[in-house]
Amino acid sequence: MNYDAKILVTGGCGFIGSYLIDELLNNGYRNVTCVDNLSGMNMGSELHLNPICEYIYGDLSDYQFIHSLYKEHKFDVVFHLAANANVPFSDKFPATDFRWNAEGTFNVLNCCLKLGVKKVVFASSAAVYGNPQYTPMDEKHPLDPISNYGITKLYGEKLGMCYFMTYELPFTALRVFNTYGPRQPRYVIHDLIKKIVFNRENLEVLGTGRQIRDYCYIKDTVNAFITVMESNHSVGKVFNVAGGNPTSIKDLANNIVDLLGLKPTITYTGKSWKGDVEEMTADLSKIKTELGFLNNYDLKKGLEETVKWFAQKNGLNLF
Repeated sequence: MNYDAKILVTGGCGFIGSYLIDELLNNGYRNVTCVDNLSGMNMGSELHLNPICEYIYGDLSDYQFIHSLYKEHKFDVVFHLAANANVPFSDKFPATDFRWNAEGTFNVLNCCLKLGVKKVVFASSAAVYGNPQYTPMDEKHPLDPISNYGITKLYGEKLGMCYFMTYELPFTALRVFNTYGPRQPRYVIHDLIKKIVFNRENLEVLGTGRQIRDYCYIKDTVNAFITVMESNHSVGKVFNVAGGNPTSIKDLANNIVDLLGLKPTITYTGKSWKGDVEEMTADLSKIKTELGFLNNYDLKKGLEETVKWFAQKNGLNLF
């Protein structure tokens, strides 16, 4: 991929999107544009804006806006990450979830097709699998989402693959599992660290503690996106992106308190939110074999980086 390629990152003010922009620019790509409507609820109270990137405010459900943007910039590559990524929100507000995730993706893909974008990389989700029939799940696992969020992500995948087969639009989907790291404003690892740091005697954990997830450090996740963009063998395919280290919530909580050198009383609520799957673990054979992708961070290293960031952000001396 030419370093002068014009690259669009939708949802680039979110957690994964902002890291992707940083890594693209760090890797030498010079023309990166971000579009975001700042409604994805993933950026927390602070926006991370890279000074080299061009930022444009806009809503992808507005077709005229996105068409004018594409026509003006003539993008070569589009990373489509803009979406509601909150499962409980998607079930409480299905119309908004559909507008952001499904309608927005429809508009993005149509503009990519009409204006000759050379590569589209779509951020799908492990939520498209639903309750696992076997684990770890490979890309051939049945797709049966159990949340509105999962359904809209599956729609994006299917539409992109349809456009690839029908119109030869160069499209790749990445089924992203649980991503974490510095700058993440919420979700399980951030929430556990926040709870234990501000109450070092007691830690209440959502659910039973038996839920198993495949946590992927943020830099590994965005490097998977860049690997797909740069590969000549990724078009028309779907890949899992995960950390390759399945861990129960109980073990995750224990790892965090051990890292902090604390011994709190840990309790579990016994219940989680609707749509929460008991186990989500990925088979990474395909992305490793076909694209040569490897994770650089194990869970211990990733947690250390995340805890250090949290301490620095909050002016805390935790070690």
